[in-house]
Amino acid sequence: MACAQTGTGKTAGFTLPMIEILSGGRAKARMPRSLILSPTRELAAQIADNFDTYGKYCNLSKALLTGGSSMNDQIKLLERGVDVLIATPGRLLDLFERGQILLTDIKVLVIDEADRMLDMGLS
Repeated sequence: MACAQTGTGKTAGFTLPMIEILSGGRAKARMPRSLILSPTRELAAQIADNFDTYGKYCNLSKALLTGGSSMNDQIKLLERGVDVLIATPGRLLDLFERGQILLTDIKVLVIDEADRMLDMGLS
């Protein structure tokens, strides 16, 4: 668990070790190897951008699952297999309940801003 001010590198603090852990393997269809749960789509998009920057040369795939985006496009990404899944709770639950995603192969779990999610009623 880590607490720090905005702009101090918390995202790098979990993204860089995740990239190292996942660099030796491949994802299977609908079975991501890691999950980053974020309270808002804006924060999730920011994490996805950071992942693109930090993992530019690592050949890891990612999917961003948030409301307000095409669910069909997100399902297509999942069917190809993703190493890193970045999601908001609502969209993740929706796809999970529809049987579009399996969480049995998760090796790394990050709950970003867990206190904020609890404040929002996701306890």
